[in-house]
Amino acid sequence: MQKFFGAITVLLCVFGGYMWAGGNLGAIWQPAEFLIIIGAAAGSLIIGNPPQVLKEMRRQVGMTISGPKEEREYCMELMALLQVLLETVRSGGFKSLDKHIEAPEQSPLFSRYPLVAKDYRLVSFITDNLRLMAMGQMSPHELEGLLEQEIDAIQTDLLLPSRSMQRTAEALPGFGILAAVGGIIITMSAIDGSIALIGYHVAAALVGTFVGIFGCYCCLDPLSNAMAQRVKRDMTAFECVRATLVAYVAKKPTLLAIDAGRKHIQLDIKPTFNQMEKWLAEQEG
Repeated sequence: MQKFFGAITVLLCVFGGYMWAGGNLGAIWQPAEFLIIIGAAAGSLIIGNPPQVLKEMRRQVGMTISGPKEEREYCMELMALLQVLLETVRSGGFKSLDKHIEAPEQSPLFSRYPLVAKDYRLVSFITDNLRLMAMGQMSPHELEGLLEQEIDAIQTDLLLPSRSMQRTAEALPGFGILAAVGGIIITMSAIDGSIALIGYHVAAALVGTFVGIFGCYCCLDPLSNAMAQRVKRDMTAFECVRATLVAYVAKKPTLLAIDAGRKHIQLDIKPTFNQMEKWLAEQEG
C-alpha cells in the first residue's frame, strides 16, 4: 500500500505539475521514443545478466511490489522450527535428524511450518549446517566464521538483481539522450519544413530526455533501492539461524539459543522474550 501511494504521488506531482503549467499530455505520447528507451534498457539487462539473475530479478520485483506478507508469523515459525530441531538433536542426537535434513520437503517436521518450508534457500541453509554440525566437533568460533561467510555469499548473490537494475537506472538518462539525438536528426532532415513541423519534431525529441530522466529517478532507482532493502530484511532470517546454531554449539540451553537468534529479527516484527516463550510453549503443547 505504501509503494502504491508513493507511485501515485510521483505521477500526480510530475504530470499534474506539467499540466498545471499548461502542458498537453498528448505531446508526451511518442511511441518511437518509448520503444528506443525501453528497448535499450531491456536489451542491456538481457546482455549484462545471466538467466538466473534475470529470473531472480523478476521474483524480487514481484515481491517488492506486492509487499511483505506474514513476516511476523514467518519469524515465529522459524523459531519454533529451530526449537524442534535442536530439541530433537538434544534428545536423540544428530542421527535422529537424518530423515528430516536429507529430504526436508518430505519431512513432517518441516511441513508443520509451511511459511518456512517454502523458503528453499533458508531450508537448505538450515539442513546443510545441521549436517555440518553432525559431521564432527566444531568450536562456536569456527562455526560462526563459516556461517558468516555463507551468509555473505548468499546476500551478494541476492543483491545482484538490484545492483543490475541500479546500473540500468543510471543508464536511462543516456538512453533518453540517445532517443533525443535521433529526434534531432529527424528534425534536421526536415529543416526546410514549416516552423510548426520543426517545433513538433523538437518537442518529440525532448520527450526522450524526459522519459529517460523520469524512468531513472522516479521508477527504476526507487525500485532497485526497495529490492535491496527487501533482500537485507530477508537476510535477518539467516542471521537468526546463525546466532541460534552458534549459541547451541556453545552449550547454551535451547531456549537461550533461540533467544540469541530472536535478537537479529527486525525491530518492527521482533517478538518480546515472553511472547517468544509463550509461542514456543504453545507449539510444544
